[in-house]
Amino acid sequence: MDRVRWGIIGPGAIAEAFANGLKDSRTGRLCAVASRSAARAAAFAGRFGAVKACGSYEALLDDEEVEAVYIATPHPMHLEWVVKTARAGKHELVEKPIGIDAAQAEAAVDAARRANVFMMEAFMYRCHPQTVKVCEIIRTGAIGEVRMISAAFSFCSGYNPDSRIWAKAFGGGGILDVGVYPVSMARLVAGVANGTRFADPVSVKGAVVTHPVAGVDCHASAVMEFKGGIVASVSTGIDVTLENVVRIFGSKGSIFLPDPWLCKRTGRQDGRIVVTSGSAKPEEIELPFEHTSYALEADVCGEAIRAGLVQPVHPTAMTWDDTLGNMRVIDAWRA
Repeated sequence: MDRVRWGIIGPGAIAEAFANGLKDSRTGRLCAVASRSAARAAAFAGRFGAVKACGSYEALLDDEEVEAVYIATPHPMHLEWVVKTARAGKHELVEKPIGIDAAQAEAAVDAARRANVFMMEAFMYRCHPQTVKVCEIIRTGAIGEVRMISAAFSFCSGYNPDSRIWAKAFGGGGILDVGVYPVSMARLVAGVANGTRFADPVSVKGAVVTHPVAGVDCHASAVMEFKGGIVASVSTGIDVTLENVVRIFGSKGSIFLPDPWLCKRTGRQDGRIVVTSGSAKPEEIELPFEHTSYALEADVCGEAIRAGLVQPVHPTAMTWDDTLGNMRVIDAWRA
């Protein structure tokens, strides 16, 4: 396969993780990086070999060599560059969340549809074999009918008014930063349990604690009810470290994911699933993978792009409708 030639807009820490993933990708390679600071772009490019450094985002979009763009800017800037990238005829991987609300997500999808370019929201854990295997286990009926889901992603960061995650103008707060993960997992599991790719809840009830100075959500939980009597509880935060795991409880057993988000930025990203069925001894399923989830994410995109598709065909990767549904839940939770 002719490798997809990638450019990166926004050379931050998450962009570096994706660039490292591209080195281990079967389908892609990094050819350009863009920053509003020429020096920052040059420093990033220098860490990855023969990579062009662009002193503006526009210069990268004008580069005919670049086929696909990873958009890794702060959340509120995503929509602007999704639209401009689509209009430039480039394929897109957009760091989550795709926008700051469902309206922006709809505009992003519309831009990709009009330009007929590939676009995917970057939930890298959705591309790992562990996530695929969880869905397979649920479909076999090993834990019976899914009843409840518990999912959390939260970390403790001391208040820093200069940090993006504490800045309301930059889409700060836990829900947009990492709360989107447990919501996406709950919707995936509920969908599989109901025989679909994903499911949208019939109700969302949230509790949010807002920082008195920053005005962003610093920790929050929500309860979602799905068709089929499935209830999910999700939690997130930026001022408290939780047990960042996923538990799925069924009528006959349970599934435990000790590392559900699979977000190592270097090294191996092995998966592990613990399945308990009836009174039997828990079964541990190991899913070894020698690279990070970002390499898998690049390949999910690359395979679809080379197949001439505008959405991923990977069984658990984020489709456009999945992205839109996720953002609607996030809106309801934040409200």
